[in-house]
Amino acid sequence: MSVEVVHVGRRIRVEVDTLTTANGQTIRRDAIRHPGAVVILPVLDAERVVLLRNYRFVIGDTLWELPAGTVEPNEPLEACAKRELIEETGYRAAKWRGLGYIYASPGVMDEKLHLFVAEDLTPGAARPEPDEQLEPVVVKLDEAVQMCLNGTIRDAKTITSLLLWERMR
Repeated sequence: MSVEVVHVGRRIRVEVDTLTTANGQTIRRDAIRHPGAVVILPVLDAERVVLLRNYRFVIGDTLWELPAGTVEPNEPLEACAKRELIEETGYRAAKWRGLGYIYASPGVMDEKLHLFVAEDLTPGAARPEPDEQLEPVVVKLDEAVQMCLNGTIRDAKTITSLLLWERMR
C-alpha cells in the first residue's frame, strides 16, 4: 500500500491510499485520518439529561447534540471526556461509565467515537472554545429519546448514545 498525504489540518489528515485487493486489483481510496473523539451523555438524574444546541458551520445549521471533542495526543479518553464536559457545559461528574465506541463514517474516515455517561453532576461555568456556539439545555430523557425518534435530533453520535443509554439503564 502507498499513502499520499494531500492535506494536514488542525484535527485531520487527508490521504489518498493506493492498495492491492485480494484479487490483485489496484484501487485508490480517499481516507480521512482523525485522532478520535469522546462523546459524553451528562445524566442529571433518572429523568433528565443535558443536551447542547450547537451551531455547526460545516452544515450551516444548529443541531441538538451531546458534548463531545477530539482527543489530544497521548490524552487518556476519560481525561478528555472530563475536559470536554467542563468546557462545553460547566458540569463536573463524580461517576463515569463507558458505553463503547462507534465509527461515524468508516467508508471514508477512521474517527473512533468513544461514548461515555457522566453521572453525579456538579454545575459550574462552561468554558467553550472561541469558535464554539453552544447552549446547554436540560431535557427530560424521555423527551430526548422522542427527539431521536421523530428526527429533531439528527446527530448520529447523540442518537446512538441516547438510545443505548435508554435501553441499558
